This record gives sequence, C-alpha cells and structure tokens, in this order.
Amino acid sequence: MAIENRGKGIALVLLAALFWGISGTVSQYLFQTLHMSTEWLTTVRLLCGGLILLTIAFRKLGTGIFHIWRQKADILALLIFGVIGMIGVQYTYLAAINYGNAATATVLQYLGPAIVTAYFIILAKRLPTMKELLAVGFALFGTFLLVTHGNINSLSISTEAFIWGILSAFGLAFYTIQPIQLLRRWGSILVVGWGMMIGGITFSFVHPPWQFEGEWHFSAPFALLFVIVCGTVIAFYSYLESLKYLTPTETSLLACAEPLSAAVTSVLFLSVAFGWLDWLGTFFILGTIAILAVQKKKTIS
Repeated sequence: MAIENRGKGIALVLLAALFWGISGTVSQYLFQTLHMSTEWLTTVRLLCGGLILLTIAFRKLGTGIFHIWRQKADILALLIFGVIGMIGVQYTYLAAINYGNAATATVLQYLGPAIVTAYFIILAKRLPTMKELLAVGFALFGTFLLVTHGNINSLSISTEAFIWGILSAFGLAFYTIQPIQLLRRWGSILVVGWGMMIGGITFSFVHPPWQFEGEWHFSAPFALLFVIVCGTVIAFYSYLESLKYLTPTETSLLACAEPLSAAVTSVLFLSVAFGWLDWLGTFFILGTIAILAVQKKKTIS
C-alpha cells in the first residue's frame, strides 16, 4: 500500500509540473500568436482560478471559508498576499513569457528558491554553508549562460524578458515566504483561493476582465480554458494532493519537471530556439533546487 501511495504521489506532482509547464507554452501562444493582453490574461486567470478554488473549499468547509476574515492580522496578511504576492508572481511570469518565451521565463522563475535561501541566511545573521554557496553559484552561473550564452557583451534574450524573469523569481520568493503563517492556520486551497480572488479583483482596476484585447480564434477558448483549469486549478490541486504521499523535499525535486516541460513544449510546438547553452543553463539552475532540497532533507533527518 505504501508503494502504491508513493507512486500516486509521484504521478500527481509530475502531472502538476507537466500542466504548469505546458500552461506557460500555451500562454506564449496566446500572447504571441493571438496577441492577447498580458494584463487581461492575468486578471481573468486570477479571478477564475480563485473562484474555482474557493468553490472547492466551500464544498469541504461550507461558510467556514469566510472565517479567515475574522482576525485583523489574518486579514492584513491575506490582503498583502493577494495584492503583492499573487499579482507579483502571476503578472511578472506572464510578462516574461510575453517578452521572451515560456522556456526562459519558467527557468528564470526557478531562481526563486535561491533567493529564499539567501533571505533566510540574512535573517538568521549567519554565514552561508558550502552547499548554500554552491547552490547560489549554480543559480548565478545558470542564469549567466541562459541570458548571455557566455558572451558578456550581449543578451541572448530581450532586456524586458530578462527583467521580468528576474522580477518573477523575486515574486516567487515573496509568494513562498510571506504567507507561511496563513498556510499553517488555514490551509493552501483556502489561502491561495482567496489570494487569487483578491489579486484578480485588485488587478481588475488595472485591466477590467470585460475589456478583451487580442484575436478570438477557434483555438482561443480552449487555450484559455487550459491555462485556467489545467495550468492553475488542476496543477495546484494535484501538487497539494501529492504532499499527502511524498515529503516536501521530494515534491520540490519532482516539480523541477515544470521548466523542462515548458522548454520541450516550446521547442516542439512553437519552434522556440533553445540551444545547448540554454539547456546547460537550465541544468545549473535546476541543480540549485536539487542541492537545496538534499540539504533540507538532511537537516530534517
């Protein structure tokens, strides 16, 4: 039974990573082929994703989904998470895809764990361990290869794609650190559901969901549905379910399939140029996750 449960956990986290990666490629298609607005997609994705997750939570908790709004501290933390964390991680990632491609944007976002590690080192006022230094070194070298192809005098991607990709990594770091207490008290589905809803409502003032920009071809609703349902709701729910059968260390390692799936699907279906230096840079950035995860596992044990 334990082996079956472990297999189920691995299948769930790989499904989540696969859907997340493909969702990035589909988003690139929406931006660069159908010319949809990044701001519009951000608003719609947050509102629809939040509504679906809160509906799932309501089926389990009923009106208990509103109890998170009782304490002032929880309200403030939730508003910060929704406005800064959720919008920060969603919009910057989609903007990086829009100005570059899904493969590069997803890999750059995976610098987030190295930023989180650096933050906690500074917070603890201690020197980094050799493994932490190695992890950060891997992350920096991988980024260097990815964005310059080894030539310090030029960028292999646009300046906008690089800036938004780095901002996406910082957004992911904030998204990971800020809601820790909320997640412990209320659970992931409820916190992320409300976070998406708050972010979507807030971003509606930037770009209302009813002001559509782009071309509405036959493929548009299917692509949009995939991004919202598969790339947001199913992927997130599968990842959460996998934590019932696997350790956080194992899930973080297996989730590294996300940038790989984004890279492969971008190359196969959108003809994105991804050379051997790009793959090498990806290897070094994903190596960061492996080093940090193994260190975390040893620390816990």
